[in-house]
Amino acid sequence: MTHTPPPLLPVPTIAVIVVAAGSGQRLGAGAPKAFVGLDGRTILRRALEQVFAGPLAQVVVVAPADRVGDARTDAELAAGERHDLVSVVAGGQTRQASVAAGLAAVWPDVEYVLVHDAARALTPPAVFGRVVAALEAGAVAALPVLPVIDTIKRVADGVVVAAVDRSVLAAAQTPQGFRRSVLDAAYASADADHTDDAALVQASGGVIVTVPGDDHAFKITTPADLERARRLVAGASGEAAASPPALPRVGIGTDVHAFGGDGDLWLAGLEWPGEPALYGHSDGDAVAHAIVDAVLAAAGLGDIGTHFGTSAPEYAGAHAGAFLARTRQLVERAGFRIGNVSVQVQANRPRFAARRAEAEAVLSAALGAPVAVSATTTDGLGFTGAGEGVSAFAVALVVPAGVPEA
Repeated sequence: MTHTPPPLLPVPTIAVIVVAAGSGQRLGAGAPKAFVGLDGRTILRRALEQVFAGPLAQVVVVAPADRVGDARTDAELAAGERHDLVSVVAGGQTRQASVAAGLAAVWPDVEYVLVHDAARALTPPAVFGRVVAALEAGAVAALPVLPVIDTIKRVADGVVVAAVDRSVLAAAQTPQGFRRSVLDAAYASADADHTDDAALVQASGGVIVTVPGDDHAFKITTPADLERARRLVAGASGEAAASPPALPRVGIGTDVHAFGGDGDLWLAGLEWPGEPALYGHSDGDAVAHAIVDAVLAAAGLGDIGTHFGTSAPEYAGAHAGAFLARTRQLVERAGFRIGNVSVQVQANRPRFAARRAEAEAVLSAALGAPVAVSATTTDGLGFTGAGEGVSAFAVALVVPAGVPEA
């Protein structure tokens, strides 16, 4: 019997650079704007979900250098099975430098590049489609716009000088789309910073056509903008609210590490001087890693490899506290709180009895939820019985954030 292999996904001819490197000082939320929550999802994740609902495209996220890992998590959650289309790069000191960093990561076969602000998180996919359609029809650059409806005055020193004819004005939005060759050339010849990419391309001689924008594509800049976005997402304007299921959810996790690492053993969040270390990308703490897998599984957020894989250098050598605190953030961002976790260690050594309460206290503090630890041996059977390594099994309960604690 002959089996026909599944068709490969077509190679995108479009790339979307999502700029999420801003500090968000005017928003005053105490974090970079793109990582502020709307409804259990961040602004960035909301923006990326809209991007992935549009035309098939490579997606390049440009994030602050210290939030690349967070951006990668949001991007992979938004992309789902299309995660191979996503990359994340660190931004620069200016918006133009950040876009240039994103442009350098665009694949060679891409013909059209769209540049989009993550802060316009509710931009409908149809706007992306209109920009792409204009480029495919022959435009070298396309800009979504809305008509200016307010009366505009030109003012000097607090005095109105003259009225401005609003019929010739338009409010620019994103995504702004360009032929790849045109945007590359504009960035190569840039000798000044511009407020957006359309201005940069226009300064280099490109002609910008306009397409209709959308009222939902407003930029989240101030606390009032954030509140407006939250009302829209919650359904105040007729949109369906996104909410987690009403019932508690259970997940299981397991992890295995062999002895053979450097230094002393780290297990269950504790250092065990004199015990052989476990081998791993981080500290090899099988107990903490099993907890992470169980909690993420319960919340439907993938597994430890999704968020803490070897492609995340910031977790090289990291201990349990970093993993568990980050897992708690991910789960709470998704609209859940952690109820409790039970984890069992299978190993000949170390002996847990004397330090079990200490391990439970350290793990519970890092996770923000009760963690119960038990330990057993396998009566000499298997690799743990032979003293070759450690295995751990965990069960976690998560509860929708709106459900009161018992």
